[in-house]
Amino acid sequence: MAASLRCFLRTGKNAVSALQRREFHRSLPAAVQMTVRDALNQAMDEELERDERVFLLGEEVAQYDGAYKVSRGLWKKYGDKRIIDTPITEMGFAGIAVGAAMAGLRPICEFMTFNFSMQAIDQVINSAAKTYYMSAGLQSVPIVFRGPNGASAGVAAQHSQCFAAWYGHCPGLKVLSPWNSEDAKGLLKSAIRDDNPVVFLENELMYGVPFEMSEESQSKDFTIPIGKAKIERQGTHVTMVTHSRYVSHCLDAAAVLAKEGIECEVINLRTIRPLDVECIETSVMKTNHLVTVEGGWPQFGVGAEICARVMEGPAFNYLDAPATRVTGVDIPMPYAKILEDNSLPQIKDIIFSVKKTLNV
Repeated sequence: MAASLRCFLRTGKNAVSALQRREFHRSLPAAVQMTVRDALNQAMDEELERDERVFLLGEEVAQYDGAYKVSRGLWKKYGDKRIIDTPITEMGFAGIAVGAAMAGLRPICEFMTFNFSMQAIDQVINSAAKTYYMSAGLQSVPIVFRGPNGASAGVAAQHSQCFAAWYGHCPGLKVLSPWNSEDAKGLLKSAIRDDNPVVFLENELMYGVPFEMSEESQSKDFTIPIGKAKIERQGTHVTMVTHSRYVSHCLDAAAVLAKEGIECEVINLRTIRPLDVECIETSVMKTNHLVTVEGGWPQFGVGAEICARVMEGPAFNYLDAPATRVTGVDIPMPYAKILEDNSLPQIKDIIFSVKKTLNV
């Protein structure tokens, strides 16, 4: 009896000792899913809270919560003085925003679509972009022009243009083009804090797409530096350079090509101006092949500029084949669905161009 009791106590002690030594499995925090729309909303909310000079103006941004619900809840939180509904007068309210920036405020000027920014292009370029230079550095214009850019779906020729090359052409502007939720939040916060005019090109078809947000990106201090591209997928055979919605297309094409033994490196530009040429050149020197992908027109486009920069720089000597561009078709956007689909780059077009470049 005594022996069995001693045995029981001994095993009990051993069990407690083992329990104390045991390392419990700690699962990683669940990744937070956030849509691009909510990431943009969160960025504006945090910057409005952080700096009382920041305000938002544009058509239907306040009481209606924004045409695409990007500014949802901000009017109720910050009121009429910080979230301002404007008439349908792009030139007028863009001019008001530029004047406010010159007077020391930090406006976010929303265009319902960048196609409508053509009404205000004099304010964006002549008033905002050139003033710092023309004033010999005495007058900064800290303003963000933001809204959906490029083709949506079924909105035809006048509402489907990509303005990346238009605004990327102009000195004095910084031009950003986010892809996922992390890009949207980090780049918009950097744009609002920047002392220069920033054109922030979103994509309507990406607003409702959810992406995982890292723990770091959930911080109120999270920003992404302007002018730095990101390698979204490592590869050794060909470099694909793209921006906005077409990052998804390139990653999908890369996944298909990987099954055939072709490893693609996918670069998400994030910033159109200033262009991260160093990132592109480093990748091309590794892969020896280049394909650019964009939704805009081919002539004088973003891809054309990238090809010229590579040709003029040290990476040119590393190319084993001519660079290839995948772009939108050189026509005004048709309304018919089947024609629209054939006017924009598809995954099959990217795969075809990669194989053509690699001669496989």
